[in-house]
Amino acid sequence: MKRPNILWLVALFLGWAFDFLFWKHEPGIAFAIYVVLCLAGGFILMQMEQLKPSWKSLLLLVPILFFAVMTFIRQEPLTVFLSVMFTLLYMAFLSITWMGGRWPEYNLADYIGGLFRLAGSALSRSLIQLAESRKQAAGSGEKQSGRKHVWPILRGILIAIPVVVFFAVLLSSADLIFAQRLDDFVQLFRLEKLPEYIFRAIYILILALLLAGILLHAAQKSMDEKLSGLEKPLVPSFLGFTESAIVLGSVVALFAIFVAIQFAYFFGGQANINIEGYTYAEYARRGFGELVAVAFFSLLLFLGLSGISRRNTTSQRWVFSGLGIALVMLVGVMLVSAFQRLMLYEAAYGFSRLRTYTHVFMFWLGLLLAVVVVLEIVRRARWFANTALLAALGFAVTLSLLNVDAFIVRQNVDRAIQGEDLDVGYLASLSDDSVPMLVSLYQSDALPSGTRDAVGAALACISAQADGGETNWRSFHFSSYWSQKALDGIEDDLNNYKVEDDYWPNHVITPEGESYDCWSSWTD
Repeated sequence: MKRPNILWLVALFLGWAFDFLFWKHEPGIAFAIYVVLCLAGGFILMQMEQLKPSWKSLLLLVPILFFAVMTFIRQEPLTVFLSVMFTLLYMAFLSITWMGGRWPEYNLADYIGGLFRLAGSALSRSLIQLAESRKQAAGSGEKQSGRKHVWPILRGILIAIPVVVFFAVLLSSADLIFAQRLDDFVQLFRLEKLPEYIFRAIYILILALLLAGILLHAAQKSMDEKLSGLEKPLVPSFLGFTESAIVLGSVVALFAIFVAIQFAYFFGGQANINIEGYTYAEYARRGFGELVAVAFFSLLLFLGLSGISRRNTTSQRWVFSGLGIALVMLVGVMLVSAFQRLMLYEAAYGFSRLRTYTHVFMFWLGLLLAVVVVLEIVRRARWFANTALLAALGFAVTLSLLNVDAFIVRQNVDRAIQGEDLDVGYLASLSDDSVPMLVSLYQSDALPSGTRDAVGAALACISAQADGGETNWRSFHFSSYWSQKALDGIEDDLNNYKVEDDYWPNHVITPEGESYDCWSSWTD
């Protein structure tokens, strides 16, 4: 690198920034700020090194910034987890393909190999750069010159310390507020904090080394993108067409028999449940997981056979693709069945986070299955990695835009309006994302008095359990801000609810005399 000193300054700054933003602070807006700092530091360094990014690589900034922002807008656990993971993942892809920009051509092996190479660079490349810098400094005589510059600085510091202390004492006597701030500053250097400072300094240096390695990888290796399987397949096609057609055809036949025998049972709804003697839970849960597993493993089977099967003639390719289409269509019927089972379960017991996740997941899995068949027909199996990545991205984006906890509130309150039970404890256990929706429904004139009373009970539980959160700006979260603002708007109404914590779980007494627990045992 032409400017190694700038590299180390950027890496050390980012290491310190991590400590400043996250040490003993709840995560909030700090994560998005740190992502922006990392991007800015990398862009500035690459610009100074005259290493321009590919325009295709810059497209990765869209998901990076979207998910970074979502980390301080949503608080629902899976949404936040996926937002953090996708932010880090796409930042890694940005480092891998900075100058080359060939990520649209990547297959699964390219992504996995690129991530492993990036990890190797993070662990070793910065140390190699340090060793090379020392050799260059020793060879050019900069070491001795550096000492000449260091000693005057040290002497200046030693002379300045007593002078600054003298004036600080005088200023402290002149102003009590300044004296208090100075005392707070002096407390930072208490001996008992020394182990903490040593630990923090060590992990800052380690993080700086890792970040320097990633920046070096982007500068030195991102242009050299050798794509695997581009000229010849990673695994030679060793299985004959006859064998693969028999395997795929057998599975298609099995699925067809299964669908034909149980077609009426799939879509018979409550009548079939009563005939078979199942409960709602047994009907929905007994087959749902298995059907989703069938869809997933069918995808793996089709992809595996597509990669290792020889199809030498046009007719063989069309037969294989036809079997794949039949497989996907039958799996699609099974997914519809699984979806119906899930809806029956939700109709009986209401919505939960896991059921909402599954709703969204099944849609994207079905879409992925359909696209895989299209890729097989047009002979673009290499695009599967990006297709799967886009499906996963779509799943995460959908959860972010949906606002899972607010969606659960809306659906369950609608069920309560229709005469079903409302699990107040479960609503009270949701994140701050749910509170504005709860308040909006509570204030709605269309809500029946009993349901409104139950929604108010959930809000009273949430208000009683809120501890105000950390006030430090690093932990600022829009979800918490909007939640508190909504609760403040109905504070007088919530005073009519009495939350009792004499025994666990806490429970709330509503103005109409109803009692609800502030906790629910729902697990799925």
